[in-house]
Amino acid sequence: MPKGYWIARVDVRDAEGYKDYVAAAKLAFDRFDVKFLARGGEHEKAEGPGRARNVIIEFPSLADAHDCYHSPEYQRAVAIRQKVADGEIVLVEGI
Repeated sequence: MPKGYWIARVDVRDAEGYKDYVAAAKLAFDRFDVKFLARGGEHEKAEGPGRARNVIIEFPSLADAHDCYHSPEYQRAVAIRQKVADGEIVLVEGI
């Protein structure tokens, strides 16, 4: 079965508030056996506007990626993140 991925691009507006998001999201990530492949760090904007923070998270499957995003634990984290950051997340099936 192909793995699933979240690709998140984020501009954090409130670094202190973002810490609350990270703590809340951890509850969902612990539940869904995720592996962080990229989490912030150095990056190069090769095309397009880009964002300051880029994250790639691996899940056992696309269904797990979907279920994690829509889980009550992660939706609580989303409510926090949307107050302190701007960005987008796409869920992608691996090959």
